[in-house]
Amino acid sequence: MSFILFVAILVILIVVHELGHFLMAKFFGIRVEEFGIGYPPRAFTIGTFGHTTYTINWLPFGGFVRIFGERLDEEYTDIERKQAFIHASKIKQAAVLFAGILFNLVFAWFLFTLTLLMGAPTAVDESEAAGLETRLIVSSVVVGSPAERAGLVVGDHIIAIKTPESTLETLLPTQAAAFIQERAGKQITVSYIRDSEAQEIENVIVTPAHGVSSDTPGTPAVGISMALVADKSLSFWQAIIGGFTSTLVALKTVTLGLGAFIVSAVTGNADWAQIAGPVGIAGLIGEASSIGVVYLLYFTAFISVNLAVINLIPLPALDGGRLLFVFIESLIRRPINEKIGTVFNVLGFTLLILLMVVVTYNDIARLFV
Repeated sequence: MSFILFVAILVILIVVHELGHFLMAKFFGIRVEEFGIGYPPRAFTIGTFGHTTYTINWLPFGGFVRIFGERLDEEYTDIERKQAFIHASKIKQAAVLFAGILFNLVFAWFLFTLTLLMGAPTAVDESEAAGLETRLIVSSVVVGSPAERAGLVVGDHIIAIKTPESTLETLLPTQAAAFIQERAGKQITVSYIRDSEAQEIENVIVTPAHGVSSDTPGTPAVGISMALVADKSLSFWQAIIGGFTSTLVALKTVTLGLGAFIVSAVTGNADWAQIAGPVGIAGLIGEASSIGVVYLLYFTAFISVNLAVINLIPLPALDGGRLLFVFIESLIRRPINEKIGTVFNVLGFTLLILLMVVVTYNDIARLFV
């Protein structure tokens, strides 16, 4: 099921990306010869409209557009020159190439907005809890505390706190803190949900420590902070603004993370085990879908931002590589030497293949850990 979801999401995100190239090319009068869902060989042709053939192909891992006139060494008639990508202005070429990246960002904005309209998990004050379906969530765990030693982690959904003599009746942060503080030196049992499975930790000893309701030393505690969370939906305009903000935050996070990884890779300090490939992403999609639709949509939006940022890397087969060529050609006012372009492409493709091999190896290795 995770693999099917992964393929479906991959196809949607790549088709959205290619749709950006397609629509921008059409807008500038550049002919698009084919818009395909999946990769060849061709399964069947939907039809031909406006000089573009629409196809469904057998390999269901994305999509593509075939734009007319991408080779400089071909002969074109006067009419064809007006429709050829290579004879469009550099501004138009750059716009067509960047449109795929832009569409992935806009699609992420749409998905983030949708999650906020549906009801994204949001921390709420206890005074706002009336009428909402709330959950008591572990928001932090103190290092070396009884809670950490017992195995509680951030994100655990607490469903019960009890002792043999009494049970916490109201699952609110202040009530939970008071319940724990009143039982200094005693053992409590914490029931919680993690990864959709109910679990229980027994014999957690309440000791003087930080982290329950204050930073005062000596406060009886188990070493956790708790937050009240509800699936809180926003109004239409609030969701649009919030979705835009979430897109910018995700874009900043992914860009800085990728930049830091590239620097560490160049200096030989990269932790390749942290990079997830198709197998790893499929597993994460499965986990997100098991939690709920909102989480799946949110994760898909984040992948869409990742796809946009990765495509900006100046390597062949990526939009960033072609944008770099267009930029250089606009500066030197002539096409890049074919031999230089070939060397760049070979080196870039080799690097991409090596990266794919390393990432896939790490994915498979994780399955046996």
